[in-house]
Amino acid sequence: MSGMKAVVAVDSFKGSLTSLEAGNAVKRGILSACPDADVTVLPLADGGEGTIDSIAPYIGGITKNLTVTGPLGKPVEASYIYEPLSRTAYIEMAKAAGLTLLKEDERDPYLTTTYGVGELMKDAVLNGAEKLVICIGGSATNDGGAGMLQALGARFRDKNGNEIKQGAIGLKDLYKADLSWLICKDIKIIAASDVTNPLCGPDGASFVYGPQKGASQKSCEEMDSWLKNYAELTGFDPYEKGTGAAGGMSFALKNILGAELRSGAEIVMDITGLEELIRECDIVITGEGRIDRQTLNGKAPYKVMQAGVKYGKPVIGICGITGDGYEECIKAGFTKIAPLMHPSMETSEAIKSVEETAEALLLQQAESFHQI
Repeated sequence: MSGMKAVVAVDSFKGSLTSLEAGNAVKRGILSACPDADVTVLPLADGGEGTIDSIAPYIGGITKNLTVTGPLGKPVEASYIYEPLSRTAYIEMAKAAGLTLLKEDERDPYLTTTYGVGELMKDAVLNGAEKLVICIGGSATNDGGAGMLQALGARFRDKNGNEIKQGAIGLKDLYKADLSWLICKDIKIIAASDVTNPLCGPDGASFVYGPQKGASQKSCEEMDSWLKNYAELTGFDPYEKGTGAAGGMSFALKNILGAELRSGAEIVMDITGLEELIRECDIVITGEGRIDRQTLNGKAPYKVMQAGVKYGKPVIGICGITGDGYEECIKAGFTKIAPLMHPSMETSEAIKSVEETAEALLLQQAESFHQI
């Protein structure tokens, strides 16, 4: 297609390429086959790790660096972006309580805390922020946001009147919650999350996300019961949809701090102006490391596809590998799913190949997109 106008918004290929690295590889592939194409690359993220960094050029503002409490209580260096004109702070939970801050043998949701996230929020508010946008993906925690609330002034006591321990294990002894000391009550908060799971139950934070954070079946059962008690003590429904994101961080943000839960992908699309660019283009390329049935659960490429369909544009979903139910993505609106590796390859072998050669594979695959 001579002179085609393409928009490329690809999520990161975790362990291999950032969103922009992947997008630029696709751009080079398109231009090698169609030199006169007009290709715009935009970052794509869903509120998880790397979201703030990817949208930082579109936000402007000041990067604030500080030392906060890390997921296991040790100090870590973290940062957030403050935009003074709008008095808005953009905070990424993963920078203070992220899974990537821990070695695999350090993962333990009994002990990991969201306290450092609360310290970032507190610093922003004390420095003039009137609005907080908090990206809550990629957490190592399962404390229901209790640590974050403690950093903001909440007092959680055991039967003897002592402050409970940090981490989910502290909720085991929770007897009384005093939220009267909280700051942030008059601050507008938006929590960026695409997770619809409830706090508790078989689809809740503990059972669905606990294992990847180091939890055993037994500890998932215990944490689920502790989170249920925590929710009931604070006066909220433990089975409310959407409150299980980030180990229950969304529960605390929404119910106790009055945050609005919004799709992380939609927030990123708003900030970058992606939908308007899609409206004016000829073809859309999106994707992520793996496209399967889960992609349709509000993931970032799905949101891009919806925008493409809205304006009648062909949408290509590019991925490292496909998984179960990827055909449903075609039915939902993707024009084509383009995996980098052959489906017959063993998953572990395919992932390793994608990690090692993702950039070259993306470039090669993208050379055919001008024919769509």
